[in-house]
Amino acid sequence: MRGLPSLPVYPCAEYKQGPLEFLRNVATLAWKDLRVEFRSREILYTMAFFGVMIILIFSFAFVRQDGTVGDVVPGMLWVAVAFAGTLGLSRAFERERESDTMRALLLAPASRTAIFLGKAVAIVVFMGVVELVVVPLIALLFGAELFAHPLLLVTVLLLATAGYAIVGCVFAAMLLRVRARDVLLPVVLYPVLVPMLIAGTKATAALLPVAGVSELETAYFWIRFLCVYDAIFAVVALWTFESLVIE
Repeated sequence: MRGLPSLPVYPCAEYKQGPLEFLRNVATLAWKDLRVEFRSREILYTMAFFGVMIILIFSFAFVRQDGTVGDVVPGMLWVAVAFAGTLGLSRAFERERESDTMRALLLAPASRTAIFLGKAVAIVVFMGVVELVVVPLIALLFGAELFAHPLLLVTVLLLATAGYAIVGCVFAAMLLRVRARDVLLPVVLYPVLVPMLIAGTKATAALLPVAGVSELETAYFWIRFLCVYDAIFAVVALWTFESLVIE
């Protein structure tokens, strides 16, 4: 008995979607990944545990008698977020590859843009959960006043995490069929993320009060930088994602 021939995957530019249908597809695709993860908790537990371990190691490495470690707190935060996020990105498309459902996902009546944004939104949620654990832990262990400007801190975290997810999903899709993808992902990802990590670190440092005063103008500058970074790489990602996932 002959097996069924594999179906080719063609660009889905013919799918004409309104804004509401497009947003519904993005939400559906993101919820699919979130629901699978909330059942297994494989990525969340791994990312959270890894982030906590990094902070605990730093807490022993940078401990001081006078407790003055404020200069290293922003760097510790973003190192923990970046390293933990890599674990989530490595699994962003792994389930589709393992179960061979990527072709079915591409044949779904949804644009490639919706597929990309659904994946990116799921990664943002995963990293947001990790940040909910890591940020209070840093504030507790190091006595850092991270919540002096909570709205600005959330803005910085959201913009930087969104940029991380946008860039990361592109590289995760690009390396989907590469045998050494888990090794290559950090190698190709971190050089592109350096501007975002610097901006996130500088903005976080500017929000920390020094002698009761925060450098809000500096924080606003780096927030604007993050907005530009996200916009540029969002355009590049949406332009290149379709060619990366089509065989």
